Amino acid sequence: MNIRTRFAPSPTGFLHVGGARTALFCWLQARANQGTFILRIEDTDLERSTPESVQAILDGMEWLGLDYDEGPFYQTHSFDRYADVVRQLLEEDKAYHCYCSKARLESLREVQMKEGIKPRYDGKCRHLDSAPGGIEPVVRFRNPQGGEVVFDDLIRGPISISNDELDDLIIARADGSPTYNFTVVVDDMSMRITHVIRGDDHINNTPRQINIYRALGAEPPVFAHVPMILGADGARLSKRHGAVGVMQYRDDGYLAPALLNYLVRLGWSHGDQEVFSIDEMIELFDLRDVNRKAAAFNTDKLDWLNQHYMKNLPVSDVAEQLAWHFSDQGINTEAGPPLEDVVRVQAERVKTLKQMAALSRVFFEGYAEFDPQAAKKHLRPVAAPPLEAVLAKLQSQEDWTPGPLHDVIDCVAAELEVGMGKVAQPLRVALTGAGISPSIDKTLWLMGKQRSLEGIAKALKFIEVRVAAQ
Repeated sequence: MNIRTRFAPSPTGFLHVGGARTALFCWLQARANQGTFILRIEDTDLERSTPESVQAILDGMEWLGLDYDEGPFYQTHSFDRYADVVRQLLEEDKAYHCYCSKARLESLREVQMKEGIKPRYDGKCRHLDSAPGGIEPVVRFRNPQGGEVVFDDLIRGPISISNDELDDLIIARADGSPTYNFTVVVDDMSMRITHVIRGDDHINNTPRQINIYRALGAEPPVFAHVPMILGADGARLSKRHGAVGVMQYRDDGYLAPALLNYLVRLGWSHGDQEVFSIDEMIELFDLRDVNRKAAAFNTDKLDWLNQHYMKNLPVSDVAEQLAWHFSDQGINTEAGPPLEDVVRVQAERVKTLKQMAALSRVFFEGYAEFDPQAAKKHLRPVAAPPLEAVLAKLQSQEDWTPGPLHDVIDCVAAELEVGMGKVAQPLRVALTGAGISPSIDKTLWLMGKQRSLEGIAKALKFIEVRVAAQ
């Protein structure tokens, strides 16, 4: 079988985490089986669909690297096709016109709710002899009566729904526009979709769609309904949990491979393995290994994975992504160390690229003032001799790399017979203006010789003024 999967988002907002995971599972199912992955934009909701949302979906897919073999297709380009199929169903008496008013349907629903009956259309127009005048009808699908719809979900196993629980759903509105459950079937048929992978909120739609497939003489595809994603409180992940579009994760400093790795583990596993390369995902992924239970979103786990990828991806790849964050924060990187060196030093110290750029600003711009607390604690008169000694040795230092720079600090500490901290901490404040930075040799290395010498001189001047004021 040539496996064909599709990701079919509605462009009514950003590409959120749940949608991105569904897209990933669809993409992996195709790639793992040398199949075809299709992107379809379901934009029939003309009031809520926007070009901005379409672009957000396309941007998110591109950033994640979920390339599609066909598409993007747009449902609004297929209205003529939908209309033809509606006419076919009407001609074959597999659909009918319904003239019931909204008031009647609302009244019917109220009665059924009071009687404890599941709200459903009662089929009043199913056998009309004549059409009422002056009313634009909807078109309803003539759902089979009696019997069951049975399908074997790849994730949830066998599912059976009685046809008596399903009403005659509307497939075309009074204005002729098609409805979701109908267009999905027509598109999946025309695109020869073999596997429909989607959120388990669609399970109730599946038996209705299967009946439409069969009415059109088509064999339904295989279905796999992915469990929802929960927040830490056990409720469905939503904006109040901080759920955002996938591009926000880029803006917040996460690497695409880290987010993909995190998403694939939300409900899927392969033994105890936590870190998966893209190639490993493709090799190992199987829909039957997806858990039936909902998965909880854990930001700490995502942070851990992101740091892992910052430390283990090719440093040039990480530096390329880091450059965007420097630019986004208005940091000019022309006068400073290579970004690859920044990654090598800072990757173990931060969780995101956004943090890395913010904490590395000083290596490119220096600092305006000393942190008051750090200066008060470390730029005291006793710090002047170590700083003067370091300054004298660094002025003639030619090999400006961490190893030799570390030797300089060691030498000064030995000559003055003081601990390393008595030299390193005043020097750290002199270089960065603050009391926290990478190891002192790497801080010197990233600051560069000229900026380092200027910082030490600035610190010595600060101490001189402080002494004079006493």
